[in-house]
Amino acid sequence: MSDFTHFNDQGKSRMVDVSEKNDTLRTAVAEGLVYVNEETLSLIKSGGIKKGDVLTVAQVAGIMGAKKTPDLIPMCHPLLLSGVDLALSLDEERTAVLIRATVKNRGSTGVEMEALTAVSAAALTVYDMCKAVQKNMVIGNIRLLHKTGGVHGEYHCS
Repeated sequence: MSDFTHFNDQGKSRMVDVSEKNDTLRTAVAEGLVYVNEETLSLIKSGGIKKGDVLTVAQVAGIMGAKKTPDLIPMCHPLLLSGVDLALSLDEERTAVLIRATVKNRGSTGVEMEALTAVSAAALTVYDMCKAVQKNMVIGNIRLLHKTGGVHGEYHCS
């Protein structure tokens, strides 16, 4: 696919044609943090947030976000995801909620954007559920940690 490009003949953006690419097993792992204060962290831990179980709701939101990625990111291909796993934990040392998403499929294009979208949707859900007790939470450090599959091979964040 030497003519692989994200632009058409008129120089306008387009969704890349991946029909000639081989299907391979593809995985992507992304993570991010929602920095909170000690009171908010304690309320999340104790189940005291009035909107409900923050980590469980954010986990479901992240899975939904991964599945809706092409609805949010214009040039992403709709993918048949074979697995989405979100792990949310409290990082007491950094006073934060740590979010990690692992996404898998077998296909002709990668799942990095789905993993990043899963983390983002989960982080926004944490914010939404906790905003009544803290408005100055910070969502940050959303990044791709690892990916496998495809012509570009394996990637590990250093």
